Amino acid sequence: MKMENHEIKTKGFKTNLYSIFFAVPMNKETVTINSLLPAVLRRGSKIYPNQIEIGKKLEEMYGAGFNCGVDKMGDYQVLKFYMEILSDEFIPEKQDPVEFLKEIVFNPLLEDGHFKKEYVDQEKENLKKIIESRQDNKAKYALDRCIEEMFEGENYGIYKFGKVDDLSKINEKNLYEQYEKLLKEARIDCYACGSNLDNIEKKETQNEENCNKNDKACTSETHTIKNKEIKEVLDVSQGKLIIGLATPDKDKRVISVYNTILGGGANSKLFQNVREKAGLAYSASSSYIRRKNTIFIKTGIETANYDKAIEIIKKQIDDMKNGNITDDEFNQAKELILSSLRLLKESQEDLIAYYFDMNMYGENLSLDDYMKQIEDVTKEQVIDVARGVVLDTIYFMQGGEK
Repeated sequence: MKMENHEIKTKGFKTNLYSIFFAVPMNKETVTINSLLPAVLRRGSKIYPNQIEIGKKLEEMYGAGFNCGVDKMGDYQVLKFYMEILSDEFIPEKQDPVEFLKEIVFNPLLEDGHFKKEYVDQEKENLKKIIESRQDNKAKYALDRCIEEMFEGENYGIYKFGKVDDLSKINEKNLYEQYEKLLKEARIDCYACGSNLDNIEKKETQNEENCNKNDKACTSETHTIKNKEIKEVLDVSQGKLIIGLATPDKDKRVISVYNTILGGGANSKLFQNVREKAGLAYSASSSYIRRKNTIFIKTGIETANYDKAIEIIKKQIDDMKNGNITDDEFNQAKELILSSLRLLKESQEDLIAYYFDMNMYGENLSLDDYMKQIEDVTKEQVIDVARGVVLDTIYFMQGGEK
């Protein structure tokens, strides 16, 4: 096992945040079993065999917090473990949160050489409920379905928590075998963010002025344009229209500005023309998935407004191809991005996520440098990107009888 250690030294926080990430390529055969691992690991270790003992230790560490989760970054599944603790200057006794985090992640509670069956069975049931509840949030589910259709047969199209059907194949023995495999094969990174970070072994150091490049940068699959239009009937009172746009493989900072002009805020073309002027949508926005060169347009509309909404959305895309971008739209978009980047400095979790993403993909770019690059984007560059944007997939979730 090799773990890279990273520091993000920053002032202004009373706490330090420590994170351990396991990153592995998305794979439909392993996505479910991988997503189960954090939940089982957090249940207990050799030193802290249950939630009671873990809770006692966290209280001893002046109310430290611990959590874990599963995420998807580009074509990679990421298992996340977080610990937040008061900085040493605010507590009377020096603590060692990294050792606690490593204890939970790398020294799991075992019975007969594998995970504890009780914990595995309980967490399988919990994961089943999470997967089955996907449809509870209709807007999120519609976006997930568009991603699945647009990236069908590709890693990014895989749901990060996996499938219910796969859970029956998982037991305490093969789950532990998968854990041991990940220790050997996964990319493992440990991040510390805050001040007084002298309790993490430093192999690489990065801060807001200097972000080091990792020599094992992740890659992305080449996407195939789908040219799909899918309509599904669900029990919804408001239709959910999601449109996936494939963007050219060009400068991501320029595409970020393009996306913000298109649908990044209240001054965007989608919000102003689809929602405000035409009154067709309850909401109209877009988001940019940097690692997949993809933009998703998201609107909530009445089913009867489907064709008209598509027409107006396409017009905004065509207008940008033709250079129809005002100075106000351009400048307001850049300022909105810069404002959101400034906010990253107010969240340790967001700072870690930013640098982890950069490091994962081998980009040597500090937050301040990235902001400077946004400032340098020109309208001509945005128009050039606009000409390469392709409408890939249209997904519509509509109400009515199935």
